[in-house]
Parts: sequence; C-alpha cells; structure tokens
Amino acid sequence: MPDLSRVAVVIPALNEEDALPGVLAALPAVGRVVVVDNGSTDRTAEVAASLGAQVVNERKRGYGSAILAGMSALEEEPPDVLVILDADHADRPELLSRLAAPILAGDADLVLSDRSRTAAPGALTVPQRFGNRFATTLMWGVTGHRYADMGPFRAIRWTSLLALHMEDPTWGWNVEMQLKAVRRGLRIREIRVPYGARRAGQSKISGDLRGAARAGARIVWAVGRYARD
Repeated sequence: MPDLSRVAVVIPALNEEDALPGVLAALPAVGRVVVVDNGSTDRTAEVAASLGAQVVNERKRGYGSAILAGMSALEEEPPDVLVILDADHADRPELLSRLAAPILAGDADLVLSDRSRTAAPGALTVPQRFGNRFATTLMWGVTGHRYADMGPFRAIRWTSLLALHMEDPTWGWNVEMQLKAVRRGLRIREIRVPYGARRAGQSKISGDLRGAARAGARIVWAVGRYARD
C-alpha cells in the first residue's frame, strides 16, 4: 500500500445520507476527505461531518460546481494527488490506491477507472452505456485518443489539474477533463475496477429518461466546447 498521506478525496454529494456512510467507511487512510454538499434536502452534510469528513456547502447545483468548491477548500494546503469519488457507493473506495499509486510513483498524471468490462450486471444502465460509448467516440474523433470509459472514480496530479483550468459546472466536467488532458499532453492511464449498483437512492443522471437526456445533451455540448481548448 503506497503512502496516501498526500492524497485528498473530494466527494460531491446530493441527498446521499444513506449511501455516504459506506463510502466513508471503506476509504483507506488519506490526507483529507472533503464532502461537498450540493444543496441536499436530507442529512447528507450532518452524516458526513459526524463521520469525520470536512464538509463544504455549495448551493449552486452541478457536478462540476461541487468539485470546484471542493478544490477551493484544498487550495491553502494542496495535496499531491486529488481523487474524485461519487457518493453512491457504486465504486469501491477501498481500491483508491490502485488509481493513486501510478501518480505517486511518477508514472502517470491522470488515472481513470474503467468500468466498461467489469460492471456488475445492471450496474450500468442502457443510457449510461450508450452515453459513455457515444462520448468516448466523439472524444476519439476530435483528439485521436481512445478512452474506454468516463468513470467518475479518478485520480489526478494536483499540479496537472490546475494546468487544465477546469470550469464546467455540470455533467460536462469529466468530458472537459478528458479532452484537456489529451490536449495538454498528460500521461493518461485507465485501470479496470469493479463497479456495482448504487447502494441507496436514485441516480441523478440515469434515474429517469429526462435526467439521462439532460446529461447526454450536456456531454455533447461539452465535447464541442472543450475540443477547441
């Protein structure tokens, strides 16, 4: 197990009081854990604080907005590596070192989780699989780099992250990161990891067709927007 004391974790969370305890309990010992409460109407913030996480409140809804708020909380004492992890416990937080280790060893700048062949049956819905394939194909078309997935569980060198000048406040965040990473010449690696169904609650993207359509439209927009940067 590598030394994870210089690793920070940002967990964007919206109404995840039921799943969040399992996520935090499964995390290995890291330098800091920041849970960004993105306007929850349940006890997400209270649960996170009671379990020892630093809580940041970001009322402006949006996946990217939440992560940017988490990054701001880390600026005074930045980590060497930032890990981004969803609060739904579909990914396995105990595997964090698999993503962080290549960066800590100096062998990569961005490490992405690849769920495309390891997801449990039904864990990735049809809209999710289609959206991932569509987005990665579009990114391949504009960059020549073939990504396997757009898994939200990812690790990035802090200095590399700052160099990307991330700005997207919505579900386009992952697209922006992956496009800019290729453009900036980051050393990119994808690692297959297990992926299960969310432990509680409903997905903000794939829980209904309207959410999936909104996310899909934003992803297409993001490819067009950030392919030029």
